[in-house]
Amino acid sequence: MDIAERLKKARTAKNLSVYKLSQISGVSETHIRDLERGDRNPSFDTLSRLVKPLGLSLAEMFRDSEDVSYLNGNERELVECYRMLSDERAEKLLQFLKTLV
Repeated sequence: MDIAERLKKARTAKNLSVYKLSQISGVSETHIRDLERGDRNPSFDTLSRLVKPLGLSLAEMFRDSEDVSYLNGNERELVECYRMLSDERAEKLLQFLKTLV
């Protein structure tokens, strides 16, 4: 999967519109659409600004395989669920999990 596909997949998984991602990241809607279509390649700065609101790391954007992971199955599932939460709910979940440790 290339960067264009990963960006679009991550954005839609977070239920973010191009408009909302643009507002959060400061990257223009047109530029995001161009990146998702593969018409342009992102600069390091642009990619850095986009991955944070998507709940990703730069390393994940460049990973060759979806199967390569340092997480076990339960950890991976937990991360995937966490990424689907709104920022407010993710923070509440994190606070709750810290009480269990």
